[in-house]
Amino acid sequence: MSGNLHLSGVGFGWPDGNQLFTGIDATWTDQRIGLVGDNGTGKSTLLRLITGELVPTAGTVRTSGPVAVLPQTIATRDRRTVSDLLAITELRAAIARVLAGTPTAGDLSLSPDDWQVEDRALASLARVGITAGPDWLDRSVASLSGGEATMIGIAATLLRRAPVTVWDEPTNNLDRTARDRLYRLVTDGWPGLLIIVSHDRELLGLVDAIAELYSGELRLFGGPYSSYRATLEAEQQAAERDVRDARSTLRKERRQLADVHVALARRQRYAHTDYVNKRRPKVIMRQRAREAQVSAGKYRLLHEGKLDEAAAELRRAEDQVRTDPAIRIDLPGTEVPERKVIAELALPDRTMIIRGPERIAVTGANGVGKTTLLHALAAATPAARVGRLPQRLDLLDDRRTLLENLTGSGPADDNAIRARLARFGFRGDSVDRPASTLSGGERFRATLSLLLLPQPPPQLLIMDEPTNNLDLTSVGQLITALSGFRGALVVAGHDHDLFTRVGTTRRWHLSRDHDQLRIDDRPLS
Repeated sequence: MSGNLHLSGVGFGWPDGNQLFTGIDATWTDQRIGLVGDNGTGKSTLLRLITGELVPTAGTVRTSGPVAVLPQTIATRDRRTVSDLLAITELRAAIARVLAGTPTAGDLSLSPDDWQVEDRALASLARVGITAGPDWLDRSVASLSGGEATMIGIAATLLRRAPVTVWDEPTNNLDRTARDRLYRLVTDGWPGLLIIVSHDRELLGLVDAIAELYSGELRLFGGPYSSYRATLEAEQQAAERDVRDARSTLRKERRQLADVHVALARRQRYAHTDYVNKRRPKVIMRQRAREAQVSAGKYRLLHEGKLDEAAAELRRAEDQVRTDPAIRIDLPGTEVPERKVIAELALPDRTMIIRGPERIAVTGANGVGKTTLLHALAAATPAARVGRLPQRLDLLDDRRTLLENLTGSGPADDNAIRARLARFGFRGDSVDRPASTLSGGERFRATLSLLLLPQPPPQLLIMDEPTNNLDLTSVGQLITALSGFRGALVVAGHDHDLFTRVGTTRRWHLSRDHDQLRIDDRPLS
């Protein structure tokens, strides 16, 4: 099965005039493509154009056949069944009507492959690690964990056998075992074209190429994520050198133009002195004055032109340097002594104790009880000493400005709050914008500021799957922000790369023995 996608001059803009991109061209055939880009660059919109959910405002999108889609979020609080998630409910109903002797006209066109749909569905579930019988297909979606729902969504794309497949954040909520199965699906020769949007650097390390959306343009980088980063970093180093060279040239041209003005002013004084002192005939002096003015004008225009060229070159060089908002903070107020007890959680068989600036990873299979444990830990800790980063990033009141949101978290000193927000990349009038107008990346940085900057600051941070749905820039900003936090950190999830980068040294691994929760407290390995 061969799959290909062809984008020709594709552009898209919303009715309010917001133009996301123009003139995108790309042709991908039977590859594994990692699609990356910051929040707000248009990744989700591009995926919707590829799947046909949206129509481009310019250009064309063509695929070699149907597109199978794994959405970023699969709702698990509705009345659907596993069969519905696999998109086979109508086909199963048609088979049941034929077997019952009450077929409709459409039911009579069932193919031999259609009759095997339940077997194929169970085989697809088995490939993603879910061993189940036919009754499992009628299981309620509400009974699934987030990781199970994601794996069923992946099984649905396997079952569809489409030439083009799109996965949007496929590792969200997956435990380590499920992630390893997913990685094997990618490396075992995925049939057709597979397009993956993800912040998981390990998964992006398995693709054939990285496609990046940046400033309205789509660019393809050959090789996995590490090659993309190496190329980008080399380009940025070269761009920064170009900026330094262009600034040096601009300073030189400014000095030379200043010297020109001084020289021309000196000439005018000499000419005026000659005229006043009548050293030469007036006719000759007027002629020479006119010639000098013409020459001076050309001379001045020549150097002003060089200055304009130098300024334009500097602007071009600066346009090549990426200026992602940086977070550089120091939070000395969060510092706690090495052995000080920050939190205690009493369990039936033991008491879990967190001391000083410990950093603890909470791991375990999907549905084992990690989120429940975090809730209990927060409830057992004095509210003034604990901060929680929710998965939905819903700490902000959209009706209030960013400044007003922070005012409610400590002393109402506007200047002090503005200074604190500046460390998170919010300066000037940006702090007076309503929270509802923030982009995804801005909202993440604002949520971090609301979490880390209250007075007094928290001494314990609790985070549940903090990198779900974050772009790679936001993940980097999270890690940078946490480097300035000096209290205790508890982070639950399955992202071992994140655990390493934030410096976790202990692990609480959760498992169940006859429905009894067990916690293995050991060093992170």
